[in-house]
Amino acid sequence: MKTNISVFILCIVNAVLFGQGLDKQVASDYAYLESLYLHLHQHPELSFHEKETSARMAAELRQLGFEVTEKVGGYGVVGVLRNGAGPTVLVRADMDALPVAEETGKPYASKATASDEAGRTVGVMHACGHDVHMTAWVGTARALAALKKQWKGTLVMIAQPAEERSGGAKAMLADGLFEKFPTPDYALAIHVSAGLPAGEVGMCKGYMMANVDMLDITVYGRGGHGAAPHTTIDPVVLAARLILDFQTIVSREIIPTEPAVLTVGSIHGGNKGNVIPNEVKMELTLRSYSDEVRNAMIEKIQRICRGVAASAGLPEDMYPKVVVRDESTPSLYNDPALTERINGVFKRLLGESKVREVPQVMTGEDFGRFGRTTHKVPVLLYWLGAIDPDRLAAANRGEAPYPSLHSSTFAPLPEPTIKTGVLTMTAAVLELLK
Repeated sequence: MKTNISVFILCIVNAVLFGQGLDKQVASDYAYLESLYLHLHQHPELSFHEKETSARMAAELRQLGFEVTEKVGGYGVVGVLRNGAGPTVLVRADMDALPVAEETGKPYASKATASDEAGRTVGVMHACGHDVHMTAWVGTARALAALKKQWKGTLVMIAQPAEERSGGAKAMLADGLFEKFPTPDYALAIHVSAGLPAGEVGMCKGYMMANVDMLDITVYGRGGHGAAPHTTIDPVVLAARLILDFQTIVSREIIPTEPAVLTVGSIHGGNKGNVIPNEVKMELTLRSYSDEVRNAMIEKIQRICRGVAASAGLPEDMYPKVVVRDESTPSLYNDPALTERINGVFKRLLGESKVREVPQVMTGEDFGRFGRTTHKVPVLLYWLGAIDPDRLAAANRGEAPYPSLHSSTFAPLPEPTIKTGVLTMTAAVLELLK
């Protein structure tokens, strides 16, 4: 019994000393990381166009001794650091920014512009915090390279393109990410939170983010004069019927204990009030967690489209066309055992009050794809608090709402957000490679 108690006390002492040593490592590196953050913030690039950003990420890893491969699945970067026999841990950061003109008023605000997929000139900013993700990712690589005596195994750092367009993870996997490079035993990532104060983290076990499906529906009809609707089959009316009927899918056809969202976010048809058009176009987003609910919603949308068209007297070749876009994203499922293990690490590192259990959300994240391959890799993405605690407290009192992710005024607090990101991610990797 005395021996067991002595070992337990020794473990506690070592954990405290380790935390202090890691704190010191992160603090000494912060000036470099802050400079990197400001550079990334002021030089954002849109999805599938991360040329300069990926080059910078590759250079950061090369100077640390990683084996670096560029242009994996587009502008993806893979860095491998081998340090003896042991598990393989993958750490991912996303690189792309959004077509949003920054309005934060910060002295380091982005003034970048670019052409979007429609050829329009748009402002570009890291409105979803990917600049923080990359900075913490580089900081983690730097810390782990400096602490090689404290771990054994293989570290795989990946900088992923096109998370916002949901194509980056899919492209990297299709390009052989898990075949050309060491297959991970675990995969980790962070995402900044607009609802947690800087210095805290949020953990969610099991489903954390949703399946995201974007659907395009073309409703066909037979146009004509608005004064003679009896000579037409009005696609505007059919589209209105479809929108109302779609609302019964979640409320009446999906089991109430299974979360699901169906939103018609765009509808366009016709050019003039007295002309009935030949077609109407709609865009929808679907959100779910289980694949069964996802597939059921799509099937029911198709069934309702056929039924409404048939009731209007349209022939089968004029039934609405339903297209599920390629940018769909599968749900993100945090491995429960991995989540519990890292949750304990964070509580010992930060203190229990700074590690919160947070609910699942209906937003999407293509990091979930890394856990859905045949390799069945356990994955964990956790929230990184990024908001000034005083401003967040004021918002919670109802004084001034804080901007959400993707807002033109979203402005994470660099310190201690970046430090907490590096500290927690480094500690998580060290736990898995100890």
